[in-house]
Amino acid sequence: MEKAKKVVIVGGVAGGASAAARLRRLDESAEIIMLERGGHISFANCGLPYFIGEEITDKSELTLQTPESFNARFNVDVRVQNEATAINRTEKTVTVKDLHTNKSYTESYDYLILSPGASPLVSPIEGADAPEVKAKIFTLRDIPDTLKIKNFVDNEKPTSALVIGGGYIGIEMAENLARRGLAVTVVQRSNQIIAPLDFDMACGVHNYIRQQGIDLRLEETAQSIHDKNGRLAVELKGGELIADMLIMAVGVVPESSLAQTAELAVNEKGAIVVNERMQTSDESIYAVGDAVEITEFVTEQKAVIPLAGPANKQGRIAADNICGLSSTFEGTQGSTILRAFDMTIAATGINEKTAQRLELNYDKVFTHSASHAGYYPGAQMMTIKTLFEKETGKILGAQIVGFEGVDKRCDVLATALRANMTASDLAELELCYAPPYSSAKDPVNMVGFVIENQLSGKAKSFHWHEVESLPQDGSVTLLDIRTQGEFAKGSIKGFANIPLDELRERLGELDVNKKVYVTCQIGLRGYIAARILMQHGFDAYNLSGGYRLYQSIFGGCKATCTD
Repeated sequence: MEKAKKVVIVGGVAGGASAAARLRRLDESAEIIMLERGGHISFANCGLPYFIGEEITDKSELTLQTPESFNARFNVDVRVQNEATAINRTEKTVTVKDLHTNKSYTESYDYLILSPGASPLVSPIEGADAPEVKAKIFTLRDIPDTLKIKNFVDNEKPTSALVIGGGYIGIEMAENLARRGLAVTVVQRSNQIIAPLDFDMACGVHNYIRQQGIDLRLEETAQSIHDKNGRLAVELKGGELIADMLIMAVGVVPESSLAQTAELAVNEKGAIVVNERMQTSDESIYAVGDAVEITEFVTEQKAVIPLAGPANKQGRIAADNICGLSSTFEGTQGSTILRAFDMTIAATGINEKTAQRLELNYDKVFTHSASHAGYYPGAQMMTIKTLFEKETGKILGAQIVGFEGVDKRCDVLATALRANMTASDLAELELCYAPPYSSAKDPVNMVGFVIENQLSGKAKSFHWHEVESLPQDGSVTLLDIRTQGEFAKGSIKGFANIPLDELRERLGELDVNKKVYVTCQIGLRGYIAARILMQHGFDAYNLSGGYRLYQSIFGGCKATCTD
């Protein structure tokens, strides 16, 4: 009879707990030990900001499994507050410190799974280590961090907060602190928040969260910090800011010190290098989750992407391979979603910044679509940016900013991307339709139609960042085909107005020998105008995304995603 496997798992939460559960389902005889430095093995870390904001009110809801429940269900020896401090690869042992007693012991293994996660990155700020300042600076990673922040808000009654960092945690914390009644300032080093978005898509988010009362300061950094009458005085490039508390949310760094000490291979960022089976450079040691280097599905580049979905898959894959099943991790698309107040921001695949860096032969389209049939009450617009391969029309990435229905459209596009689908495939998708849920031509179908038209030459486009370079000397025609009322509310400099419904009768006013650059509100009427012009001999180009996108980028808070 084959000897039972002994598997030691370092770390719980998404990767470690998934690995342990899968191991038990595959092998009832295996000895499985889970070591967790903290006090919780499986908790809803993505839900932590919402407990602070009191949308989640029961603390127990954050704990998905306790050591007792996990043991009862999966017969796993769960040891919380037991920290793995060293690995002896030759002897195949782990040194463990029991934090209850501060005594160390040695645990042998046949296979070892590392799921240490990532820890919050802390930007060095002069003066931040002073005790009276440090007590008001917080990071958010686990339940103890969450309780610390919530207790401070509940008991100290702060009226203002500074959030440093405009990533997912930073924006979620800004929203939830604002919901608790605090005046919130977000400081972001770069010119945009939410790094998976491109700047043009992030602008709509900037405008919206500012309308919700968030003081967003871009291209700004904290220089120093000190106590001022019991409050925090933070010196920014743009001047002093006073706040009652500070949330540090500038990113995470892989917790790979245990792996590095054991001389396992890591990359230049300290992430643990693994193969497609989640094996490290030691074939008996696997690694999963936020601490590992993984492959991007679209580009096949290596990256560190701390997301719960991939971590769960990796835990399962590690368990499969330990049990003799040949499972591989096929890469991540980086599919993400964020709620900012009532707005939803979602993305999948690569963004334009990545496409440019890799010098891909790509193009892009911007489309605006209603969440459901326009005649049914409550329809809201969403903006979709889609990247595609010029030669084939294959979808490379998508970003969506809007309200209702954003999540399901991004899920469809994520599925299409994983299946290597093209624009023609999107156009052919048969998606569920009823007036409360969609339109007969779903927003995803519309993306396919627009790209197909561009690839076939039925339409030619120009983009918001090309507007400034258009000649203003009369050598080209700049044409706004919106209604006179729309045009009067705001227009792009140099564009003359001929409403679409008058265009056929007024073609004689235009010089057929000049290129025509057309804009409308969202791009749809501009396409119709361009088709009219092209069939009358004009060389016409339509502004992708229309005036709405242009105004969102250049119009500041005057532009809103609900227009």
